Amino acid sequence: MITLAVIIGLAAALYLYLTRTFDYWQKRGVKHDKPWPLFGTNAKNFFMQATIVQVASETYRKYPGEKLVGFYRSSNPELLIRDPALAKSIFTTDFSSFHRRGILPGDVEPEPLQMHQFVVDDDLWRLMRIRMTPAFSSGKLKAMFPLIVDRAERLQARLQRVGGKEAVEARDLMARYTTDVIGTVGFGIISDSLNDDNDAFRALGRKIFSFSSSKLFKLFLKNLLPRIFGYLKAFSGEIEGDVVGMVKSIMQQRNYEPCGRHDFIDLLLECKKKGAMSGESIVETNADSSPKKVSFEMNDEIMAAQCFVFFVAGFETSSSATSFTLHELAHNQGAQRKAQEEIDRVLAKHNNKLCYDAISEMTYLRWCLNEALRKYPPLGFLQRKCARTHTFPEINVTVDPGVKVIIPIEAYHNDPEIFPEPQEFRPERFDPEVITPQQKVAYLPFGEGLRNCIGERLGLMQSMAGLAAVLAQCTVTPVPGRARKLKFDKISVITNPVDGVPLIFQQRKVQ
Repeated sequence: MITLAVIIGLAAALYLYLTRTFDYWQKRGVKHDKPWPLFGTNAKNFFMQATIVQVASETYRKYPGEKLVGFYRSSNPELLIRDPALAKSIFTTDFSSFHRRGILPGDVEPEPLQMHQFVVDDDLWRLMRIRMTPAFSSGKLKAMFPLIVDRAERLQARLQRVGGKEAVEARDLMARYTTDVIGTVGFGIISDSLNDDNDAFRALGRKIFSFSSSKLFKLFLKNLLPRIFGYLKAFSGEIEGDVVGMVKSIMQQRNYEPCGRHDFIDLLLECKKKGAMSGESIVETNADSSPKKVSFEMNDEIMAAQCFVFFVAGFETSSSATSFTLHELAHNQGAQRKAQEEIDRVLAKHNNKLCYDAISEMTYLRWCLNEALRKYPPLGFLQRKCARTHTFPEINVTVDPGVKVIIPIEAYHNDPEIFPEPQEFRPERFDPEVITPQQKVAYLPFGEGLRNCIGERLGLMQSMAGLAAVLAQCTVTPVPGRARKLKFDKISVITNPVDGVPLIFQQRKVQ
C-alpha cells in the first residue's frame, strides 16, 4: 500500500515541478501577478471565464506606467509588452531574436493544416514567405478584383430582397459575402452562400470556426504538457480531409497548371512551377559558422495548408471588419453620410461601377474601416517566441530562448492615453494630418514587420468592395431597442460577438 509519506512526497514533487519557474520574473525585477500552480496567472482563460485577449488587456490596464509585465501560462513564463514602441522593435529591429511565433507547443510537429505561414517558424516560414510574397503584388490583386466585384454585385442583389424594416444579421450577411469571395478568389469555386443556406463552402466555414469545449480542452492539454499530449489534433480528421481533398481535386482538374483565373490556386501553382524552395538557413550553420543551405518542396500538403489559412484569415478578418464597420456607421449617421457621399462621387467617375481604382480612391471609407479595426481588431493579440537570449537595453531585462512575448493589440487600440476617448467612433483619427506617430506605432490590426499579414491588402480590398457595395445601395440603421454595445464571448480567440450584429438595411434613393 502507498503510505501517507509517499503521497505527501509525490504531492510535494508535483508542486515543486509546477512552480519551478515562478521566480523567473521576480529575479528580473519585472512586475507580475502572483502565479498559481497549474494555472500560472492565466486561470480565467483556463476556466473559460475570459479569452486570452481579455486576460492580456486586463493585465495591461493593471500595470500603468510599466513597459513590461510578467505573465505565466501554466508554468511557462511569458512577457506582456505594454509599450507599443517596444513591440515595434520586436517586430522589426529585434526581429532576429523574435522571428518565431511559437504557436506550436514544445517540439510538437505541425498538423498538415498547420503547415502555413502563420504557424510554422524558422526556415520553412522564411522560404514560404519569400516564395509567396510576389503572389500578393498590386498587379496580382488588380487581376483578382473582377472576381470580387462579381460577388459584391451579388451582395447588392441579396440586399434588394432583404432590405427594409426587418433586422438582418449583418455578421452572417457579410460572412456569406466573404465566403463567396474566398470561394471564387481563392479556390475557383462558384459558391453561392448568399442565397443558399446549405452551400457546401459555407458549411465548411462553420465547421472550421466551431469552438467546442473538447477542442479547447485538447489545446489546453497540448500547451500544458506538450510532450505527453502533443499527438492530440486541434483539427479533426474530417476538416483536414475536406480541405486537403478539395485543394488536391482542384489542382488535378487544372493538371497542376495555372488556368488563367488569377485566383489563389493559380498563384500557388505558379509558385510550385518554380521548383523547390531553397535558400540559406536562419537557424542552422555549418562548421565554419556559415549558414546551411536548406530546401523544401512545395508539395500538395503545404499548398493545401496555404489555402486553409487563406480561407481562415480572409474570412474572419473581412467578415468581422465589415460587419463591425456597418454597426458603427449605423450608430454614427453623420459618418455614414460622409462615406456614402464619397462612394457616390467616386463611382460617378467610374460609370457607377466598382473597380480597383474606384476602391483606391475611397479615402474616407478606408478611414471608417480602419477605425472599426481599431475598436475591434479581429485578432486581439499577437505573440512571438524568443529565439536567442535577448536583452531589452532600455530597461535592462533579459529573456531566455523559448520565452514568449505577448503584444496586446486590443489593449493598445483602446488605451485612452494613445487613442483619446477610444470608445468613440472617429474615422478622422486616420486622417494623415491628424494621426500621431504614437498612434501609428500602436495601430496593429495586421501585425508589423516581416511577419505581418501577407494577405493584408487582399483582405482590405475585399472588405472595401463589400462596404462600398452595401453603402452605395443601402443606409444601415440600428435595430430599435437593441443595445449599442456589442458583447463578446469568453471562449473564442477571435473577436466574436455573442448575439451577432443585427442591423436594418434601408434601400437608398440615389439621385
